[in-house]
This record gives sequence, C-alpha cells and structure tokens, in this order.
Amino acid sequence: MPEGTVNEAARIHPSALVGAGARIADDVEIGAYAIIGDQVELGAGCRVGPHAVITGRTRIGAGTRIFQFASIGEEPQDKKFAGEDSELEIGRDNTIREFVTINRGTLDGGGITRLGDSNWLMAYVHIAHDCQVGSNCVFANGSTLAGHVTVGDHVTFAGFSGAHQFCHIGDHAFLGMYGGVGQDVPAYVMISGRPPRPRGINSEGLKRRGFDANQIRNIREAYKLVYVRGLAREEALTRLREMMGEQPELEAFVASIEAGQRGLLR
Repeated sequence: MPEGTVNEAARIHPSALVGAGARIADDVEIGAYAIIGDQVELGAGCRVGPHAVITGRTRIGAGTRIFQFASIGEEPQDKKFAGEDSELEIGRDNTIREFVTINRGTLDGGGITRLGDSNWLMAYVHIAHDCQVGSNCVFANGSTLAGHVTVGDHVTFAGFSGAHQFCHIGDHAFLGMYGGVGQDVPAYVMISGRPPRPRGINSEGLKRRGFDANQIRNIREAYKLVYVRGLAREEALTRLREMMGEQPELEAFVASIEAGQRGLLR
C-alpha cells in the first residue's frame, strides 16, 4: 500500500485524527477521537474504537479489532530507550480489548515487538517492548508480559498472571490466575498456585486442539521425566531427543526447554 493512503471505503469518524502518512486499507473503521499516527498501517477490515491511540511504526494485520482506550505502538517503558527507531507488528484477526497497552521494541532487544494472528487480549493486558508472541493465545484481564518475553502458540494466561523479563513460555502452556513466573515454562505445562508451580500438563487444552490420547500420554510421560524423576536438564534432554523420533509431539517440549534463558520453573 503506498505511503499516506486512506482507502475510500474506510469509515473514519470526523473527530478522529489520522496522520498524513498513515496507510489505511479497505473497510477500516476508526471511531470518535481515535488517534492514528503517521507511520501506522491498518490492514483491511480493522476496527479501531473511540479514543484508542495507535502510534509509532506500527503494522496491524487485516481483521484486527482494537477497542476503546487501548494504547498501541507507544514508546517502550525502558529507561535505556533514547528515541531510536523501533517497530510493532501485529498479525491478523486479533482482538485487543479496553485499556490494553502494547509497546514498540528497543534497539537492544532487536527493535521490534511482534504478535501473531488470532490472539485474544482482554482488558488491561500489557505487552512490553521486544516481546515475541505467537498465535491463538489468550491473555485474560490484567495479565502482563515484561520486556523480551517469548510466548509460543495457543498459550493461555489467566487473570493477573504474567512473566518476568526474558522468560520463555512454550506452546500450549497454561498460567493460572495470579501466576507471575520468573523462569521458563516449557510447552504443554500448566502452572498454578501462589507461588506458581508446575501442576502437570494442559491436557484439557490439548484435547480441544485435537491431540489424541496417545500423544497426550507421551507428553505426560515427558513431563514426568523432567519434573517427577528429577533428572538433570541435559540428561533429561538427551532422553527426550531419543524419544522424539517416534513421538514428534515432544519436539515442542524439547525446543522450548532448549530455547529458555532463565532456567526451568520447578
């Protein structure tokens, strides 16, 4: 889309402020008193509620809905940030509810914050600078990611849960209410309690997503190898890699352990 393009089919309230350089695609709706910055790109069918603010170099994919009072693409809340160029990229068909805040990246963190497709962010969620979030995740009210957090696909954050800087949360993980984690959570693992601790695998979520009984059993046995038998990290990974040939569903579990930087939450 050429720079500074506003498609004629877009429906923009007269009180909204849209920067001259913004790129607004087909059928976009922008509500009253919303502010859209010069470097913003909105894909086809996006809906922006009243009083929402979208700023910075921010690209938002088609079909994403942003509710009133959200703040998207603002400067990172990082004292080291000195105004350098950075970005926010949000995929397709996301739902971003009231008072959600999502910040751009920083130079030290790669310069970009990313969210994938079809994520559901409830009210007051915060996604900090340089986070990398996959697709089909649910962030319940008040859940928070600090800077540089990596989140896989199909992850659920219950109300007021969150993750410390640089934590890695694997695919299909589940963080229970008030579950603020300071270490890595592998794929499939369910965290709950205060302080939060591993409580098994997210078997109900896996059933809903089409995992069969054998796959769930294999994942449960892999969980036990790491969390119940108490093997050292490298010993457990060696055993798991051997099992992956016949149990490919373990690949996500292994990859998330290998990718973590802060050590496993136990």
